[in-house]
Amino acid sequence: MGWSFKLHGGLAAGLGTALLVLAGLTWLPGTLHLSASGWPTAAIFALLFPIFIAALVRVFLRRADRHDMWLAFRCLPGKVEVALGALVLSGVTLLTVSGVGVGNVQAAEMKEGRYFVFDTTPYKRGTVEVSRSQYLDVLESDQRSMFAIPGVLFVGAAYFALTAGELRRAELGAWK
Repeated sequence: MGWSFKLHGGLAAGLGTALLVLAGLTWLPGTLHLSASGWPTAAIFALLFPIFIAALVRVFLRRADRHDMWLAFRCLPGKVEVALGALVLSGVTLLTVSGVGVGNVQAAEMKEGRYFVFDTTPYKRGTVEVSRSQYLDVLESDQRSMFAIPGVLFVGAAYFALTAGELRRAELGAWK
């Protein structure tokens, strides 16, 4: 596998790991103050789209089906397979548990000392005032989702990049 595939996959896996750790930190008491400003979200998505799209392009250029991709993934070192699997599993677990806790509310905000959330319950859609404790629960859930979803996508980009590298290595080996 070429160094660019390793660099691409390593960068994506590292960013995904960092975001999943931040998502896990939202379970600790208190809120993360990273999401108070808009720059973390902008930085996450500014990095996510080029890395993820480039990984997808690399896989599409290999013209491999799911079976070939799975075989190429199985050719990766065992520690890499386990690490990617653990990251995906932890991300999916974070998202699943996060979605169960707060119900049909999201987008916590504070205006003039009062706490509001957006209720997505059918026939009751709209902004409602809530207590501070419910506001903090929704805020933590929003932060968890804000970090976990891109984290899982970064791990997916690592999978695609490393798999494409193995497919490329196999193609080059077949021609020698």
